[in-house]
Amino acid sequence: MNSKKKWSEAFIALGSNLEKPIQQIQEAFEELAHIPETQLIKQSSLYQSAPIGRLNQPDFVNAVVRIKTHLTPHELFDELMAIEQIHGRVRESLNAPRTLDLDLLLYDILTFQDKQLIIPHPRMFQRAFVLVPLQEIAPDCFIPGHGSISQLVAACFDQKIQSISLEN
Repeated sequence: MNSKKKWSEAFIALGSNLEKPIQQIQEAFEELAHIPETQLIKQSSLYQSAPIGRLNQPDFVNAVVRIKTHLTPHELFDELMAIEQIHGRVRESLNAPRTLDLDLLLYDILTFQDKQLIIPHPRMFQRAFVLVPLQEIAPDCFIPGHGSISQLVAACFDQKIQSISLEN
């Protein structure tokens, strides 16, 4: 039996709009870097975006990370849910405010769907708050079934998103 496992590449979106969102995202970067059998390769800048769907809530802080991992998509998903729980994530309704949201966007070039997980993430190609930070760290990214990152970002031209400066 071959003891060498293949590395898979994955991208994870991070979002928060409760309880010091910038701090939530920065702590999540650290926690993602410590997932077993996983290496954090690159993290995007932080971005601010308006909520979608449920508008009567604070703006979000968003980012995307690129990792390589020996974990399966479901094992990685379980690790992401555990990190959300550490941050007190409560899933009360769709588009509700949250302390931390971690979405598995892409895993290699896999297209997959079951009751727990859909890859690529089903709404990522419509959301500037995912696409802009993804484009920052993976400018040549291709979303299976949807196209190049540059085409998808261009299609979201009407969604407001801005980079957050942490210098003060």
